[in-house]
This record gives sequence, structure tokens and C-alpha cells, in this order.
Amino acid sequence: MSTLTDEDKIALLKLARSVIRAELIKDSPVERPEKISPAMEEKRGCFVTLHKRGALRGCIGTIEPVKSLISGVEDNALNAAFRDPRFPSLKADELALIDVEISVLTVPRVLEWEDGEDLKRKLIPGVHGVILSNGWQGSTFLPQVWDQLPDKQLFLEHLCQKGGMKKDCWTDRETVVKVYEAEYFSEIELFQ
Repeated sequence: MSTLTDEDKIALLKLARSVIRAELIKDSPVERPEKISPAMEEKRGCFVTLHKRGALRGCIGTIEPVKSLISGVEDNALNAAFRDPRFPSLKADELALIDVEISVLTVPRVLEWEDGEDLKRKLIPGVHGVILSNGWQGSTFLPQVWDQLPDKQLFLEHLCQKGGMKKDCWTDRETVVKVYEAEYFSEIELFQ
């Protein structure tokens, strides 16, 4: 996987904000990068997260590397702003209050574990994004979620509940656990 430069990161953040703006404000241009680096053309999983005054305002992404990073950022920016079922569609008057964050993911890998204690030992807070799936239900938390839920058991319980599963699904041997890592960057860190 190619490394993203600061120029790439800034270009992707500008793209994300501009596609949202173009959807909200008639005749507003989309700011696509003039130069598309090999890193932006690689197929990568990615999430776009919107924060409004520090609170989550939308977050949608693709875990698996199914499309180019630049396409994923564009699609997920629109999805985070207008199709996150937890929030109403973003309105034009909110645009100035929104901070955009992009997470670029590694390919998820299955984590082998013996029991709940073994699983907790193997998880690395702040590094691992975690996917839990049991039957047709599943959910994921990005590595950044460890900041709000640093306790491993609480993290796993919330992740189970997010996916509509029993709070202790993480101890069920039928539950598949995958981990991935993410490089994330935001307008707050790169534009201020």
C-alpha cells in the first residue's frame, strides 16, 4: 500500500467537503485533485466522519477495499452527510460548523481467540478497529472509538449492541472477530 502524503490528505479533505457543499449549494464546484497520486488510486477501505462542534454528526464508510480511495472518499462523504440513518440530512447552515475526518483502512484480518479474556488480551486500544459479526448481524468501531471507550469490555459490549446483538456477543465462539488499522486525518489537524 502506498503512503499518503500531506498533499494527498489535504486534497482528499477538500474533495470530501466540496462534494457535500456542491450537494447543498447550487453551482458550488467540486474540488477534485489536479494530481491524483498512486495512493489515491489504490483500492482501500475508508470512512468519512463528520463532527459538529466535536459531536458525531455522520459517519459512513466501506471496510473492504472495493473501490479507489478517491472514489470511496467522494461517495462516503455524501453518505455521511445525507444517508447516515442515525442523523437527519445535513443542512446548508450546518456546513460551517462541520469538521471532516477521513479514515483509510488496512484490509481486515480474522483474529483468532480462545475465550473472552483471550480476545481482550489480543485487542490493542487505539490501534485496532474491530468488526464483530454473528450470523447476519455485524458492526464495526474505528480505532478512534477507543478514545471514548477505553475499557475493552465496554468497547466490545457497545460494539455488540451497535450491531443489534446481545451485549455479550463478543464472548460467543460463533462470533467472528476481525481487526484492521486506520490512518486518520482531519481538517482540524491539517488546516489549523
